[in-house]
Amino acid sequence: MSVENDYIRLVRLILAGHHEAYGELYEKTVPNVYRTVRFLVRDAADAEDLVQEIYIQAYRSLARYDTGRAFGPWLMGVSMRQIKSYRRRKRMQFQFKQRIEQMNTDTCTEVDFSSGLIHRLANRHLLEQVQRLPYKLQQVVTLHYLNEYTQEEVADILKISLGTVKSRIHAALTKLRHRQQRYSELARKVDHANEIG
Repeated sequence: MSVENDYIRLVRLILAGHHEAYGELYEKTVPNVYRTVRFLVRDAADAEDLVQEIYIQAYRSLARYDTGRAFGPWLMGVSMRQIKSYRRRKRMQFQFKQRIEQMNTDTCTEVDFSSGLIHRLANRHLLEQVQRLPYKLQQVVTLHYLNEYTQEEVADILKISLGTVKSRIHAALTKLRHRQQRYSELARKVDHANEIG
């Protein structure tokens, strides 16, 4: 039995009143959902809370799920909507906090972006660069490359056209290539400075 068929079998059991099947469905799907959420959210505690919210929302929405369609992409769609809601809440909290801090102080703190930049491992550097992409580009890169969904599945999950998925992937890869070139140039300059000094 394929993984998707197993998911659909469990969904049908849940819809028929066998609620214990939801635990089994959760156990089978949570690693992929958590990995995606953790990558897009970054904070481990927030990611764990958000995964719980995703599964609560998925349970509530299960009656509207079309068993003729793949469950994995449907669940990932629920995940993406919950992540979007989370990001909106976080942005509002951040803006509120900024206003409070602005009222309390007029001084600005400097941020040091250089610490350890050159010594990162290639994969870690790439993941960090992906996390610096605009959120819409992060979504398609995460779903397509990290979760290995096809471009068509990504379009279905995000409820956008296939052309939009392709253009976002292209834009993301272009930005990543450009950043990688800048990173390589900086690394060469540091190496050269270390050789001289």
